[in-house]
Amino acid sequence: MKKSSFIEGTIIATLAIVITKILGMLYVIPFYAMVGVQGSALYAYAYNIYIIFLDISSAGLPIAMSKVIKEFNTLKMYDAKKRAYEIGKKIVLFISIAIFMILFLFAGNISKLILGDLSGGNTIEDVTFVIRAVSFAILVIPFLGVSRGYLQGHNIFKISSFSQVIEQIVRIAFILGGSYLALNIFHLSLKSTIGIAVFGACAGGIASLIFILNRIRKNRNNLGLLEVDTKDAISNKAIGKKIITYAIPFIVIAIAASINDFLDMVMIMRTLEYLGIETAKVEFATTAITTWSTKICMIVNSISIGMTTSLIPTIVGAFTLKNWDDVNDKLNKALQFILIICIPMCVGLSLLSKSVWSVFYGFNEAGATIFRIRVFVSLFINLYMVTNSTLQGLNKFKTVYKSTIIGFVVNMCLNIPLMLLFHNLGIEAYLGAIFATAIGYSVAFSIALKTLKKDHGLKFTKTLKTLGEILVPTILMIVGVVFLKILIPVNLYSKIACIMYIALISSIGSIIYLVVAYKMGLLTKVFGKEYLNKIIKKLTFSKISIN
Repeated sequence: MKKSSFIEGTIIATLAIVITKILGMLYVIPFYAMVGVQGSALYAYAYNIYIIFLDISSAGLPIAMSKVIKEFNTLKMYDAKKRAYEIGKKIVLFISIAIFMILFLFAGNISKLILGDLSGGNTIEDVTFVIRAVSFAILVIPFLGVSRGYLQGHNIFKISSFSQVIEQIVRIAFILGGSYLALNIFHLSLKSTIGIAVFGACAGGIASLIFILNRIRKNRNNLGLLEVDTKDAISNKAIGKKIITYAIPFIVIAIAASINDFLDMVMIMRTLEYLGIETAKVEFATTAITTWSTKICMIVNSISIGMTTSLIPTIVGAFTLKNWDDVNDKLNKALQFILIICIPMCVGLSLLSKSVWSVFYGFNEAGATIFRIRVFVSLFINLYMVTNSTLQGLNKFKTVYKSTIIGFVVNMCLNIPLMLLFHNLGIEAYLGAIFATAIGYSVAFSIALKTLKKDHGLKFTKTLKTLGEILVPTILMIVGVVFLKILIPVNLYSKIACIMYIALISSIGSIIYLVVAYKMGLLTKVFGKEYLNKIIKKLTFSKISIN
């Protein structure tokens, strides 16, 4: 099993996540067409709840496990490392069964909380059924997290990343194949169809788990899973406590984010209902903000997920050895990586929002407007995730809780006031919720950044300078894209026309950005000359290299 460097590990993890997110975006097109607005809303209700309970059961385990394994590896405690993997699996078995039972048994109560008095669309019985259908995935997915974390703690990212792709492919095949058979062959109800679709999460998890456990079994020696002669002094109880201690901050953040999304959904629905907006528009706006625009935005969010996967084990290794220069360098590299990729992505997707929305869901002015603004929230989410992941790698758990809670409280406090303000200003009320989310994440990111600077003397001068330099190719890209949009018309009601339009304009925009960024030395500064040269040689079949 080949180990990866920090940048290479980041690239591998990010590419895998980008692939899974692209697949996750693309399946939405036929699925949305099959089940319609009401079916997609029912799917969103179940999946949003599932994510909250999945976060409770497993959100912190992959990173916590990678952190523990990296720490024991750095200290050459190989027996403790082996026992940590076994203890992690026992912990997750207990938690996953408990969470599954809660979700399955209380699905009806959760459904009532979601819908309230809203009528004319999906019923409480429908939502209850699909929540129970998706709950079975809780029995499988957490075990994936433990195994992936063990591999990542050894700087082995290819297998865990490939398992994510397998999970997504099987899940999507189950969703699309199951939905088509249910509707067109067996002529089942919409409720049953969505129940089958959400069960795809369980099917994908099983396939991925079989793959990753098989690869671990074949490489037991390289992964230190054989018997170790020297026994480390640390007890199983202390190892279990360490895993749980490391996992809790990640779980708190994940749960807080999921609850934040859930409350967003409920507050948007209640506020729009209060303003007298019709049920169909309420359900569309709510799910467009909390689910469907978010699915497209996940390609941007995947950058920080991949970065975090590689960053935390690296930060832990440097922190264990008290190498603060290395910690500072890795964090600045991570922030620069986020900025140089996410800023042009957010700008480009926003400029092409109408065409992008049309490709996925059919042309809808409201949906395109929601996505145009919502995509920039992803930039703040990415910055927040990277800084808080660094804090967790440094065991600054109190600051993690503080920044997360304050950020989400700010979001919740601003949600309804901003929606009412927008309504009174003649702007669509639901857009206020998007701005509230952006402000909340900005506050959380600022608190984390301030703490890292104050407590550990970390400096961000290079990152700020890089941010200023990034604006140059970004502005030139905007000019080029806007000019092309004026020059080239598009039929927003034709998916094929929109795809060709997006491919043409995004390709030219990307070339403008990359050429200018390369000429300015930005790409070499962020990715490193050696690795950038390696990428260019692979893309050009060794015909071009950097001198």
